[in-house]
Amino acid sequence: MATNDVRTERRRPLVHLGLIAFGVLMLYPLIWMVVSSVKPTPEIFRDPGLIPHRVTFENYPEGWTALPRDFGHYIVNSLIVVAGSVAGNLVACSLAAYAFARLRFRLRRFWFAVMLGTMMLPIHVVIVPQYVMFSQVGLVNSFWPLILPKLLATDGFFVFLMVQFIRGLPRELDDAARLDGCGHAGIFLRIVIPLAMPALATTAIFTFIWTWNDFFSQLIYLTDPDKYTVPVALRTFVDSTTETRWGPVFAMSVVALAPIFGFFLAGQRYLVRGIATTGLK
Repeated sequence: MATNDVRTERRRPLVHLGLIAFGVLMLYPLIWMVVSSVKPTPEIFRDPGLIPHRVTFENYPEGWTALPRDFGHYIVNSLIVVAGSVAGNLVACSLAAYAFARLRFRLRRFWFAVMLGTMMLPIHVVIVPQYVMFSQVGLVNSFWPLILPKLLATDGFFVFLMVQFIRGLPRELDDAARLDGCGHAGIFLRIVIPLAMPALATTAIFTFIWTWNDFFSQLIYLTDPDKYTVPVALRTFVDSTTETRWGPVFAMSVVALAPIFGFFLAGQRYLVRGIATTGLK
């Protein structure tokens, strides 16, 4: 045993060095983008190293005002879509998960299997019928096609995540709540929701990140430049001139990443707890 402990102690620095090297390798594109955002545009590809010869912050104000509307306008549009998507997923997916985990109804297992099957469908399969449907009701070129599906619990992954979490909660808590006069609404609001905060936080974080970075759906539904979100605006930024000013593009890319990092760091503790506890159940 002592020999094994000595070997483990000797290998630990090597393991740490390997993890650090792997982490730097994975972060290199992000670091390069941040460094490029403070380089003059001609030097970005002429000298692709991580140490700039001349540092300039002119790319940020130039990129902020390069499009017809300042970049803050597109950030607000993205925040509207993200807020609606997060709220929709939290409400709809938690209600659907409670129904699958606690209620008894006919064909429950069948509908649960159907819900799991929707996770295997790529977005390219459903985008055409969805577009036709929203076009017929006149909702194209608005934020509603990006938000309304979230209100209908269409993200099977989050429903499955919450179902697994709720199934791990003791049913004795439900029985005690019923003795106090609570129905399903009371049990859901007073028992399940407070105890399912890690799963709800995990859902909120992933919904925020996936919606903020979503380019395909937002490009399909949003045709008015005033309604563009951050990903679509960045793509327009690249196409706005014949010679792309990569410095401002990278600067606005850094600005676009800031909300993701902030939201992730704020909910990191709940995210780790939600994934860990759900995986153990």
